[in-house]
Amino acid sequence: MALRFSANLSWLFPELPALPARLEAAAAAGFGAVEAAWPAGCPAQEMRAAAERARVRIALLNTPPGDPEAGELGLAAVPGRQAAFREGLEAAVRYARAVGCPRIHVMAGRVPLGTDRAAVAGEMETIFIENLRYAADLLSQEDMIGLLEPINNRITDPRYYLNTPHQGKQAQESPAEEEKDLQTAAILEKVGRPNLKLQLDLFHCQIMDGNLSRNLETYFSLIGHIQIAQVPGRHEPDSPGELNFPYIFELLESLGYTGYVGCEYAPKGDTLEGLGWLRSYWESRGLQHSGTSKAAK
Repeated sequence: MALRFSANLSWLFPELPALPARLEAAAAAGFGAVEAAWPAGCPAQEMRAAAERARVRIALLNTPPGDPEAGELGLAAVPGRQAAFREGLEAAVRYARAVGCPRIHVMAGRVPLGTDRAAVAGEMETIFIENLRYAADLLSQEDMIGLLEPINNRITDPRYYLNTPHQGKQAQESPAEEEKDLQTAAILEKVGRPNLKLQLDLFHCQIMDGNLSRNLETYFSLIGHIQIAQVPGRHEPDSPGELNFPYIFELLESLGYTGYVGCEYAPKGDTLEGLGWLRSYWESRGLQHSGTSKAAK
């Protein structure tokens, strides 16, 4: 079965100022689904109306980041921010319900400034697990899926709490540093809720660990959403870089992946001109330039 792609409106079509306009541009480009970070400044009614006009699904949203001016990027694992996390989660659920979005990325957050990762790891894990159980129970009432995304701490965000899908031993790290890596799969097991899944961004996974074929196969049953970008530039999949996306797409097809593949990359130029890789994919599968099923969830 051909893969279904989702346009990340927080990254694609930056030439357009508003999310509804980007959504309509994504639909015109052939996308059957879109996703976004927290849609601040865009009322849910406006987003839903745009999606209905364009006949696309909203596949994924993030929980609110917290206070960006204070350097926050998610709150689920942050000490002292439990009440704010739950308030933000409830706002995300209301927004997702209003726009018909079935998946919410529950952002873990950053290690607080001025603290050592190892010193607060235990406290943050305890808070994270408690908040995730609360989130999973709330999301289950809405028939929604919660997603956890590891974000690399080598290039993108050195302080982000969740940084690998597993405790893979890195050759350049000492055993003490290895123990600091958070095992996302183990967190999911400890939380023990079937509606929490792994959001695997291949850009971050390649930077932290590589071995994408093995990781996709190992964690396939846990994966609820995939995102893509070339490494190291974080541009289009066919831009120069480390990853062989035609091979990866074939691997995902062979594994039977039926979720969305989110296009979370920074276009090197005009977004539409940079979608040649997607048009080529659709053509290679005998599809029109609308390779996703707009009726599928």
